[in-house]
Amino acid sequence: MSPEGTSVTRILIADDHEVVRFGLRAILEAHEGWEVVAEACDGKEAIAKAVETSPDVAIIDYSLPMMNGVEATRQIRARVPTAEVLIFTMHDSEVLVGELLEAGARAYLLKSDAKQYLLAAVESLANHTPFFTGRVSEQLLDTFLANDEPGKLGAALSPRERVIVQLIAEGHSNREMTEILNLSVKTIETHRAAAMRKLNVTSTAAIVRYAIRNKLVEP
Repeated sequence: MSPEGTSVTRILIADDHEVVRFGLRAILEAHEGWEVVAEACDGKEAIAKAVETSPDVAIIDYSLPMMNGVEATRQIRARVPTAEVLIFTMHDSEVLVGELLEAGARAYLLKSDAKQYLLAAVESLANHTPFFTGRVSEQLLDTFLANDEPGKLGAALSPRERVIVQLIAEGHSNREMTEILNLSVKTIETHRAAAMRKLNVTSTAAIVRYAIRNKLVEP
């Protein structure tokens, strides 16, 4: 427990693996002045818990079910602007980093680097300072922030289309997606059609293959 008068850093953990959440909680709460106020196992729950608890720092796994880390980050930042988001992932991708920066994440940490950098990353975000390891090149950040070449870092799909593709690959129907994303069936169908056109695919099976190949879902 923090000494009286010392502010507490409130932390949200969102990961679909219970053992990961347990390990992160143990590490974080061993740090004086830090408290894990909520856990979530999918993207939709992460947003709800963030709104409910107003964390200072949200640690979000990129590969969350229901809604991936990009969309979860975007919605958390929109609904809880004071929350800083750290994306915690196994995937090292320049396109992914670009999307996360655009969504509002201010830290990106590979799970393989957690032992070395996790505490420093959370400490930086608690002080509203971005944190990126050497694995994220300065050239990438400079290019994205300067926006010298619009679209270079973006994937063929828009962030919304990527979420739709993820949900399709997870087996959700259009009706289920309307409830998850709070969109109309017509809007879902429009995004789905646009995604299939951009990917040049004509079947759900092809969408699933794309999602697995690009690590939107785990096989």
